[in-house]
Amino acid sequence: MAPPVTRRPVGHHHGDLRNSLLRASLELVGERGPHGFTLAEASRRAGVSVAAPYKHFADRDALLAELATQGYREQRNRFAAAVKGIEDPADQLASFAAAYVRFAAEEPALFDVTFNAGLDRSRFAEPAAAGDEVARLLLPVARQFASDPDAAFDLLLRIAAAAHGLAVFLRQGLFGVGIAALSDTEEKAARTARAILRQDAGS
Repeated sequence: MAPPVTRRPVGHHHGDLRNSLLRASLELVGERGPHGFTLAEASRRAGVSVAAPYKHFADRDALLAELATQGYREQRNRFAAAVKGIEDPADQLASFAAAYVRFAAEEPALFDVTFNAGLDRSRFAEPAAAGDEVARLLLPVARQFASDPDAAFDLLLRIAAAAHGLAVFLRQGLFGVGIAALSDTEEKAARTARAILRQDAGS
C-alpha cells in the first residue's frame, strides 16, 4: 500500500495568502532576525507554494518593507494612546519614551524589521511615509520646547534615541527579565526624557 500523501493547506484567497505570508515572515524574523530567512522558508511556514509570494511581493525586501510599514503604524497607534489625555508636554514626551520601550519588548519582531532590515528607502516609500506619521504625531509636542522645527526634531530624536538604547539593553537582558524589568526600564526611559528636557531648558 502506498504511504498517505501529505498535502499543504489549500484555499488561501489573495488576502489570506498575503496575510499568511506576513505572519509567517514575522515569526521567522522573531526567530532569526530580518535577514535570517528566505521567501521559500516563509512560503513553507505559511503552507503555500514557493511561487506564491511573488503574487504579492517582488522579493523578500518588498515583504520586509510591508512589515516595516506595519511596525511604524503600530508605533504610531501606541504613541498616540500614550500621550492621549495628558496635558503637560513634558509628561507626554516621558510617556512616549516609556511606550517606545514597551513596543520593543512586546513586539520584538516588528521592532527588528522596522529598525534593522536595512531597506533601501529610495525603493520603498511606504515605511518612510509611515515613519513620518510618527514624527507628525510627536513634533507638535516637542515644538513646545524648541525655538524652531529643526530644534524640535532634534529634541525628539534625542529622546527617541535614548529610549531606543534602553529598549535594546532591556532586550539584551542587561536590566533583567520579566515584567519588573520592563516596568523599571519604562521608568528609566521616562526619567531620561525629562532629564533631556531639563538639560535643554537650562542651556
